[in-house]
Amino acid sequence: MSRRARRKKGGTKEPWFGKFLVLFGVFLLLALTLGYAGLRVYLHSEGFRKFLSAEVSKAVKVVGTFSSFRWDGLAVETERFEATGEGMIVSVGADQIGTEVGFGALSKGAWELKQTRVSRVEVGLDFTKKEEAPPEVAQPILKRKQAGWLPSKVELESVAIGELVIRAKTSEGDIAARGMKVRLEPLSAYGAFEGEITGGTINLAKASLPPIRLDKISGSFRDGSAFVTSADLSAWDSGRINASGEWNSKTAIYAFKGDLDGVKCDEVLNENWARRFTGDVSSTFSINNISGKMVVNGELTLRNGILTALPMLDALAAYADTRRFRIIQLSDARTKWRYSDGGFLFTDFVMASEGLIRLEGNFSIKGKAIDGLFRLGLVPGTLASIPGAETDVFLPGERGLLWAPIRITGTLDDPKEDLTDRLIMAAGMRMFDVIPESGEKVFKFTKSVLGETPDKVIDRGLKVIDEGQKVIEGAEDVIKGILGD
Repeated sequence: MSRRARRKKGGTKEPWFGKFLVLFGVFLLLALTLGYAGLRVYLHSEGFRKFLSAEVSKAVKVVGTFSSFRWDGLAVETERFEATGEGMIVSVGADQIGTEVGFGALSKGAWELKQTRVSRVEVGLDFTKKEEAPPEVAQPILKRKQAGWLPSKVELESVAIGELVIRAKTSEGDIAARGMKVRLEPLSAYGAFEGEITGGTINLAKASLPPIRLDKISGSFRDGSAFVTSADLSAWDSGRINASGEWNSKTAIYAFKGDLDGVKCDEVLNENWARRFTGDVSSTFSINNISGKMVVNGELTLRNGILTALPMLDALAAYADTRRFRIIQLSDARTKWRYSDGGFLFTDFVMASEGLIRLEGNFSIKGKAIDGLFRLGLVPGTLASIPGAETDVFLPGERGLLWAPIRITGTLDDPKEDLTDRLIMAAGMRMFDVIPESGEKVFKFTKSVLGETPDKVIDRGLKVIDEGQKVIEGAEDVIKGILGD
C-alpha cells in the first residue's frame, strides 16, 4: 500500500475526533456558563441573603438578618445586619456592609467573601451570664435547605471595620468602648482569625478610673476563644499599660495580666491624699472571673516617693520636737493589692525612709472606710524626749529599730490612729514615777501638742491610773499643786 493510501485510510478518524473535542469544549463552556449564571441567579435571590444571615448568626451565636442586598456584578452591599442573642452576646448591629463574592473556594464547598468592609459595628455584651447554646428553633427559619451542588459554608478573606463600639455589662457596672478600628485576616483553620484593633477609648465601670486609650491590640480568635497576644494602651497623662490574656465565649471566663507604669500619685489619689504623697506609681496586675466574680490583684511600687504632713507622723514630729517627720524621702514603698466585692485589700505593705522610719502592715479600704494593723519602726533616740516612749510603747526589734503596733481606722478623709493616745498614757505613767522632778515638763509639753488644758490632760491620766488599780491616791491634788492651779 502506498504512503498516500495509508495516509488517506488513517485520516478518516481525525475529523471525528476533532469534532468531539470541539463539541466537548462547547459543552463544557456552556456548562460553565450555565453554572456561573445559575450561581449568579442564586446569589441575587432571597435564598442567598437568608443563607448568609443564618451563617453569620451561627458564627456569632445570635439570631439576625441582613437587610436587602444591592448587587453590582459579584459585588454586594447592604445597609444593615441586626441581631439579638440570649447568651453573653445580647445584640449586634452593623451598618454599611460591602463585600465581593468569589468562586475560588467552590471546590471546598464554600462561598468566598473578599475584602469585606463594615462602616460601623455595635456589640452589646453581658458578662454576668454564661454563653447560651445557639437557638435551636430560629436557625431553621433563617436557613433554608440548600441544593446539593450549592456551597454550604462561607470563607472570609479579610474584614475591615471602620468603627467598633462595645457596651458591656459586668458585675462591677457598665463598660463602654468606642472609636476602635478593626482588621481581621483568616488563619488556616476554618473560622479562625488573627487581627488587630487600633485607636479608640474604653470607659471603665468605676467613675474614679480614667478612660483607657487604645494604641494597638493584636490577637487571634479560634475555637470560640479570643487570645490577646499584646495590648498597648495608655491612661492619665503619661501612664502606659501592657497586657495579654484570653476570653472564652462559651464559658464567659476571662483572664488577663499586665503592668502599669508612668503614673503620678496625684493622678490616682484623691485630693486630700494627693497633697501628702508624690512620686511615680507602677504596678503589675491580673484580672479574671474564674471564681465567678471579677478579681483584680497585683503588686504596686512607688518610686521617688515623698511623704508630707501625714497626721500620725505630724504627731510624732510634735512629740519629738523635730521636723524630720514633716517631709520624708521614701527609700522603699510597695504593697500587694487585691480588689474584689467593691473593696481593696493591701498586704505586705512597706513604707520606709532609711535611717529614720519604717511602716509595715496590712489594711483594707471599702468605700471611704479604712481599717489596718501596722508596725511602726523608729531609729532609737527619735522619741527619747517623750517619757516612756522608747521603753513602754516602742520595743527593740529587727533592723535595729524600735517597734510599736498601730491600728488605723476611720475614713480616708479623716483617718484615726491609736499611737498618740498610747504615747500620752506612757508619758503620764512615767510622770507619776518621777514626780515632782519632771512632772511639770511633761504636762506643758502635752498641752503644746494637743492644745488641751492641764486639767483635761490630768483627767485623762487619772482615768488610766484608776483602770491600773489606782496606783497613786490623790494624784490630782499633787499635780494641780505642781502646776499652780
